[in-house]
Amino acid sequence: MNLAHLLARTARVFPEQPAVALGKSELYSYGEWFRRAATIAGGLRALPGLQTGDRVALFMANCPQYLELLYGIWHAGLVAVPINHKLHAREVAFIVDDSAAALLFVAGDLGEEERIWREKNPDLRIVSVDDAAYRRLTSTDPIAIVARAPDDLAWLFYTSGTTGQPKGVMLSQRNLLAMTLTYFPDVDQATPSNSILYAAPMSHGAGMYNFAHVLVGARHVVPESGGFDAQEILSLSRHFGQVSLFAAPTMVRRLVDHVADQDADCSGIKTIVYGGGPMYLEDIRRALDVLGDRLVQIYGQGESPMTITALSRRHLADRAHPRHRERIASVGVAHSVVEVVIADTDDQPLPAGTTGEVLVRGETVMQGYWRNPEATAATLRNGWLHTGDIGSLDADGFLTLKDRSKDVIISGGANIYPREVEEVLLRHAAVAEVSVVGRPNAEWGEEVVAFIVCQPGVSAPIAELDRLCLDSIARFKRPKDYIFVAALPRNNYGKVLKTALRRHWTQQGGNGS
Repeated sequence: MNLAHLLARTARVFPEQPAVALGKSELYSYGEWFRRAATIAGGLRALPGLQTGDRVALFMANCPQYLELLYGIWHAGLVAVPINHKLHAREVAFIVDDSAAALLFVAGDLGEEERIWREKNPDLRIVSVDDAAYRRLTSTDPIAIVARAPDDLAWLFYTSGTTGQPKGVMLSQRNLLAMTLTYFPDVDQATPSNSILYAAPMSHGAGMYNFAHVLVGARHVVPESGGFDAQEILSLSRHFGQVSLFAAPTMVRRLVDHVADQDADCSGIKTIVYGGGPMYLEDIRRALDVLGDRLVQIYGQGESPMTITALSRRHLADRAHPRHRERIASVGVAHSVVEVVIADTDDQPLPAGTTGEVLVRGETVMQGYWRNPEATAATLRNGWLHTGDIGSLDADGFLTLKDRSKDVIISGGANIYPREVEEVLLRHAAVAEVSVVGRPNAEWGEEVVAFIVCQPGVSAPIAELDRLCLDSIARFKRPKDYIFVAALPRNNYGKVLKTALRRHWTQQGGNGS
């Protein structure tokens, strides 16, 4: 089993099918894509010392070369190490060193970055896809696909590391094939007439959706911007038609705002799969109103990529269902290749409606963390992946997430889930973004504090925010303090850094009231 066979199969059956486009320009067909991957594989295996199973890192913004390199790496029997292109050079150096990558592919001029990398690894081989070395790599003799076993490592993905150094998630050929096959029954259908557009980083979930679209012979569209631009996405979707894309919630909100403000035509968009962070109820309702029934939600982690639960287009669109509000606030039902349970601290399953940790097991769950047996043992226990997320399952199997376990606020012995408070505050018209955290309190242990970003040019009176909370949730959950900020701190993956928010009072030299 080798993921390179997905491309080889489609190239044999549909060699002339358009495969890769940069903006509106068609670059090459599936037959040409396969030939380029086979040639890259030949060039890689011709490099001195490169052996089957060695790691090859990719550090670049979205570009067509990303796709041909991925399949060239697997074709050659190697392991892909995708790295978020927004990371600092020292973060990249850590990942390259920790993974023992034999080669690093980059784009553009390096400058100071290369110096930092070579401080850590003087012998690191670095190839830019924009220079002659890459052209030489793509002009060697092609080779046959190197055989790999189902449990051989294919994708080494590094977590964001918000609570420490990133950990390398080991995903096998089997893991990624299972993830690919579950796309069709659980997320969306795809056909050769469809296109997938890469507006989110290809180093993450968006890139992983390439497999399902390769399998059916769909087109892969890389925006010329290399990232997210609402106007560009709409223009490309109108040009190609039947376009699907993966987007983080912040991207969905920006697209919704653009369509609403410009009365823009979004008819070329077939499906927007959203995930990677909390999508609040009011945002979902507005997105459905503005974009129509084009949305699908998925919940996953790097440790079980894109494949814990899914909230289908059908469920999002079923406005007549008596529990529609509750369902669209959930993250859907378990993917068809995994089991999902809510468990107590002893890993015992809890009944429907009870809150506990989300546990997952199945074909998509990682093999473990790279060279980190302690972290692996802590996360993979008793046959289950311990997600660290807190949630509850209803009687129909819909999972509603509360928060990360480390973000739960315990005040006077009661658990308070920040997301519940955030959902309420976002109903205020002046509130653009909000993040709720716990602040140390000598009497209660912790107290609720809300960091709020207001809409441009308006303010949110504290009395109104208080009243909104008191009308919606228990009094003890109401924030004891509101801190208004220009922006919420985020990491390079777009996730709010609650650890940075908690430093707000630490830096002021206090521990709360």
